[in-house]
Amino acid sequence: MKTKFFVLTLIMFVFGAILFAQETANINDPVLLTIEGEKVTKSEFLAVYNKNNPNKKSKINEEDLKEYLELYINFRLKVKEAENLKLDTAQSFVNELAGYRKQLVQPYLIDREVDEKLLEEAFERSQYDIRASHILVKVDAEASPKDTLLAWNKAIKIRNRIVAGEDFGKVAFETSEDPSARDRVQQGRPPVKGNRGDLGYFSVFDMIYPFETAAFNAKIGEVTMPVRSSFGYHIIKVSDRKPSLGKVQVAHLLINKHTEGNKDDSLKNIKKIEEIKSKIKEAVSFEELVKDYSDDKGSAAKGGMLPWFGPNRMVPEFVEAIYGLEKNQISEPVLTMYGWHFIKLLDKREVASFDESKGELKVRISRDNRSHKSKEAFVERLKKEYKFKEDTRAYNDVLKLVDTSALSGNWEIPAKAKLDKQIVSFANNIFTQNDFAKYIVENQNDANYDDVGTFVKARYNKWVEAIIIEYEDSILEDKHKDFKDLYREYRDGILLFELTDQKVWSKAVKDTAGLFEFYEDMKHLHMNPQKVEAYIYKFKDEKLAKKSLKLINKSLAKSVSTTEILSLLNKKNSIAELESGVFAKGESKFMDSFEWREGVSDIAFDAGSYKIVYIKKYYETAPKSFDEIKGLVISEYQNYLEKEWIKDLRSKYKYTLDKAVYNSILN
Repeated sequence: MKTKFFVLTLIMFVFGAILFAQETANINDPVLLTIEGEKVTKSEFLAVYNKNNPNKKSKINEEDLKEYLELYINFRLKVKEAENLKLDTAQSFVNELAGYRKQLVQPYLIDREVDEKLLEEAFERSQYDIRASHILVKVDAEASPKDTLLAWNKAIKIRNRIVAGEDFGKVAFETSEDPSARDRVQQGRPPVKGNRGDLGYFSVFDMIYPFETAAFNAKIGEVTMPVRSSFGYHIIKVSDRKPSLGKVQVAHLLINKHTEGNKDDSLKNIKKIEEIKSKIKEAVSFEELVKDYSDDKGSAAKGGMLPWFGPNRMVPEFVEAIYGLEKNQISEPVLTMYGWHFIKLLDKREVASFDESKGELKVRISRDNRSHKSKEAFVERLKKEYKFKEDTRAYNDVLKLVDTSALSGNWEIPAKAKLDKQIVSFANNIFTQNDFAKYIVENQNDANYDDVGTFVKARYNKWVEAIIIEYEDSILEDKHKDFKDLYREYRDGILLFELTDQKVWSKAVKDTAGLFEFYEDMKHLHMNPQKVEAYIYKFKDEKLAKKSLKLINKSLAKSVSTTEILSLLNKKNSIAELESGVFAKGESKFMDSFEWREGVSDIAFDAGSYKIVYIKKYYETAPKSFDEIKGLVISEYQNYLEKEWIKDLRSKYKYTLDKAVYNSILN
């Protein structure tokens, strides 16, 4: 059974550029086809034909053109039938088409120039790994101006301490609201030492976009001004910048870190490390050393091998050691918070080229908060294009009506409120205060604000964006002909799939009576050849073969099995071999060389040995069973049903071809 995705893709390819008929055609673009009143002009048909015939020739081939014209007519007739059966009004169809439309509109509702810049920026950043530290001052993304200012001032004071000469790590330990900066006690486990703000190495998409941008734009050693993200304000200091590590696979040998202050443990570790270094120089296999020494028992069973990872997945000291390694090279001992590591680089995947990584980068950008930049730029462009106007006084009137109940999702429009003033207008669209107030009511439950003014302003911005995007979406077919054609392709493709499934694909499977009747009519075209089930005994000596012939006949008369016969022959030093199988006419020259009949043959010489053939069963030529060719029967039945369906459609609907216009295409 064909999958819907595959069939729709095929339909999109075959009828991929259908340009639909105008109500009238001008003299320079005459009508080629008329199908139930729908006109298809010469240029429209040629656009479809040329797209689906990539091997274009200077002159159109008459045979190719005729074949394609027939396919095109069939396609249009099937779509016409689907429309007459009202398949385009079924709720399942409406829902499915709406789902496809959501995907199709996306490229038309963004700023493509900004999108391209984001793509280039992401690729450029993917070429490098950054090591940076940060100090976080938390403030909610939707905090009030008052709270935002307090957080900003706090961040500036912290930055001033570092600029004045204090150690970044020390200040981070004392002030950062990122818990990882300080030491943490874990119940039942050793304490975890804080990172003092050091986030290690990272690349594009590893951090939230504003943080990433600030880090990539900063110079090594520079302390940035506070950078706002959804978490709060970040003060960032970049300590290193390297060409991208890409993805690596390593094996490591771990010596657990000694207990703090325990000199005996420390000396044992030093001794063990020196032993390992000595054995590495002696070329002892790394896998053996891991097995004998590593305290990481999980990876030791795999020769120390760790899963593939990027720079942001390991502590910075571990990653830093890998940058300088060649493939199969082993590092010097590296100290991390976990202990001492010997690291062997097993394999490395470099960052892909722009063309190779473009698809993945686009997907990651669409899922990342940086994608909002493209939409914001798009909305701003539409505001200018549609002469967007807003009334501040009308906005303030709504603001005065909203109270703190909105912050808990319980605000309602006051019953006596008059909200009929225009608040926004663009492209001949007018929106009133009431439209905005309704939006607030419908979108207050996810509020996370502590200030009414901030809440209303945020909702206003989202509402404006929504109504502009909604309007642009509603006129895409009129504004972008390529979108109109593409959307129609999908519409017709879904209709064609549904109707073809009903009339051909599913029907051929479900109509068991019709399927078996069709099999009976066509089974003579699919015959099994003459064949035999045969056992061939082989002997190197003719005398042994003659002696064995009698034994074979006697044994078969007593219903002794063929394998038991072979055992009896070899007990008498006949040194026999047995070959068995089902042989069809034409498969074996030897088997075709004598008459096929059930029983034991005379001795024959072939390919250096003497042979006795026992034909156990003979099969005459016969049609293949239904089960043998079920898939083929269904396929041919589907072809038959489609041909009959097309005959019916061609007699049901009127269509005419203008021969003069058709000939002008050939000429």
